[in-house]
Amino acid sequence: MVSVYDAGDADALWELKRGFETGLGAGTGGDEKAAVYEAKLDDDYREEWLEWVNRCVDEDERCVQVARRDGDLAGYVFVLPESMAFVWDAAVLNEIYVRPEYRGTGVADDLMDIAVDFARDQTLPLERLVLDVDRENDRARAFYERHGFAHWGEMVARDL
Repeated sequence: MVSVYDAGDADALWELKRGFETGLGAGTGGDEKAAVYEAKLDDDYREEWLEWVNRCVDEDERCVQVARRDGDLAGYVFVLPESMAFVWDAAVLNEIYVRPEYRGTGVADDLMDIAVDFARDQTLPLERLVLDVDRENDRARAFYERHGFAHWGEMVARDL
């Protein structure tokens, strides 16, 4: 079952967020990348991230939706609110994550369907839902392609 996030689930959502972040660094960039992602996940980051989640949810409760299985949070999807559409001139799928034990069970498909429905309800400069995915993350790329996503540019980054 997928439902809107409730602040009472903050601890469980944070554990999913940790899985999302540490997963970004695992297997797609070596130990250095994994260490960078792990190092930022301190108490200050947790507090600031959860405050940001709450601000987005206050704007539109559908921004963060969670999947429940067996009484636990199995995954979540985070689509930025419509007010941030000008970041990419489109709806932005900021994060989607499913706990490993629920992968391959349809949880991710349910979350993606909810994300696409929410994005379709937004008034956007471009009728598009965008996300970034590590080109080395074959599993995620295959999932997105199965859901109709296609390559549309490439994000690059530099240290500040």
